[in-house]
Amino acid sequence: MHKVYLLLGSNRGNKALLLEKAVERLNSISLKPVISSSLFESEPWGFNAVEWFLNKAVMIETDLSPEVLLSQILNIEKELGRVRGVLKEGYESREIDIDILLYDNLVNDSEILSIPHPRMHLRKFVLEPLMEIAPNIVHPLFGKTIKELNKICPDKSIVKMKEL
Repeated sequence: MHKVYLLLGSNRGNKALLLEKAVERLNSISLKPVISSSLFESEPWGFNAVEWFLNKAVMIETDLSPEVLLSQILNIEKELGRVRGVLKEGYESREIDIDILLYDNLVNDSEILSIPHPRMHLRKFVLEPLMEIAPNIVHPLFGKTIKELNKICPDKSIVKMKEL
């Protein structure tokens, strides 16, 4: 059984509902109930958009290989209305985005999947929610905990816990 940490994000449509539905679908492929962070609001990172993002980090346990898990995640995104643009570079608004951050201590860099996520340590909107559920998990390439990476993260964008 593998522990996999994911980041869910949305800045289009009913963001909170889309994240809730994504967690429901992830529960169907997780061997144990999904562990989920609080909701976090964050300003768009890497592109201009009017709508801020809602993000949450989750941990699932699975027997799926990373590639099969990625395929399942892409299906969930599609079911929830994600239409992947033709952009080769850059970012755009989206109904749902699910990124694999960590898969056990695996280091994988292929054409279709890089684990750990190659930019997670540069993004507060990833580290803040992940720190809530896994502050002491060690990044397999940097040898630092999520808490330590968050302290030294160069990202100065606004990330705040969402008030319900």
